[in-house]
Amino acid sequence: IRLGQFLKLANLVESGAEAKPLIAAGMVRVNDEVETRRGRQLVKGDVVMLAGQAARVADEGADDGLPW
Repeated sequence: IRLGQFLKLANLVESGAEAKPLIAAGMVRVNDEVETRRGRQLVKGDVVMLAGQAARVADEGADDGLPW
């Protein structure tokens, strides 16, 4: 899944249009590093942070105890 899509899926943004300027402004971090590429391919285990909220990329249906 790509970063812009994941932000929406994880309910960190309401739309891809909302994600684009946040990513471009350097407000999104992947694995604690600023990421400015909306199309960055994420892999299982990546942690995405935005405005103090975090979400981890996991396998579909995986239960790691996190709410996302």
